[in-house]
Amino acid sequence: MESAHAHRKDEHLALAEAEYRQHQPVSSLKQVRLIHNSLPEINIADVSLAVKDEKFNFTSPFYIEAMTGGSNRTGKINQQLTEVARQTGIAMAVGSQSVALKDSSAIESFTVTRQTNPDGFIMANIGAGHNAKAAQKVVDMIGANALEVHLNVPQEIVMPEGDAEFMWLDNIADIIQTVNVPVIIKEVGFGMSAAVIQDLYNMGAEYVNIGGRSGTNFAVIEDRRNREQHKSFDFLYDWGQTTAESLLEAQSVAKAPVIFATGGIQDPLDVLKAQIMGAKAVGVAGHFLHTVLQNGPEGLVDEILNWQRQLKKLYALVGAKSADDLVNVPYILSAELLHYKDQRHL
Repeated sequence: MESAHAHRKDEHLALAEAEYRQHQPVSSLKQVRLIHNSLPEINIADVSLAVKDEKFNFTSPFYIEAMTGGSNRTGKINQQLTEVARQTGIAMAVGSQSVALKDSSAIESFTVTRQTNPDGFIMANIGAGHNAKAAQKVVDMIGANALEVHLNVPQEIVMPEGDAEFMWLDNIADIIQTVNVPVIIKEVGFGMSAAVIQDLYNMGAEYVNIGGRSGTNFAVIEDRRNREQHKSFDFLYDWGQTTAESLLEAQSVAKAPVIFATGGIQDPLDVLKAQIMGAKAVGVAGHFLHTVLQNGPEGLVDEILNWQRQLKKLYALVGAKSADDLVNVPYILSAELLHYKDQRHL
């Protein structure tokens, strides 16, 4: 019989898929409109999707974002996702490995990723409440190329067995200085403010994922797990900044880290818009999870290969040979998003 920690991971998986089916996310990036260029003067054959970063040599600007691991069932999903990443050449992050630090039987659900994709770019994952020693342990566990350190205060607040202490700054600083791979500080779906992004940069963070609201909502998921419904946190279901709002926040930071984005990404146009708004790379979780559960690994391989083909065409549509050219693409914001920007003085 599996542990309570493993059971929780299975619940997360089932509830995430159920929420996706019932309330398919609408990307906040729909509030961003790109200005059409009738004369892009470009050949699709000349377009490169490669991410230009010395520590993240991605061949595509989107990747499989952290989702799962920690139980037999989620280990099988991790293996499927890793096989998809291997066949398509994209990077992948595993879900939180904190469970594997408490329960050794959960380790295999994560190590299967490196076994399946020995040469792939795989990112480890741990919560900000852990110290640098634990962070290095999860990196070594899967031979990771990078580490995501996730921030998830609202999730812990709503989680029945969640943490109650959030003194994380020293841990984050130690992890950044100690761990022997690049570190991404990642919000799990509640967005980030300019002040937090600046604080992270000041403490040495080179990479930050703004993880905006509009995708998988862990306040909802943890509330669904709570059997004592009179303690519902439904008033927190719209807590935080969306992905689009968080990217605007990041734009206002004078000296900012490299920005990654995730949260409600549904198609290649969302990827393009996030990049135009300043994201170096874009993570996709819920949509890819839904695809692999519904259509199997083969279905997700087909979808990702199609996204890669479509994204090259979208780059050409806006006249961009590479991501460096995306900064020149003009866009406008919806009235709601512009109102947010004005009130925040961004």
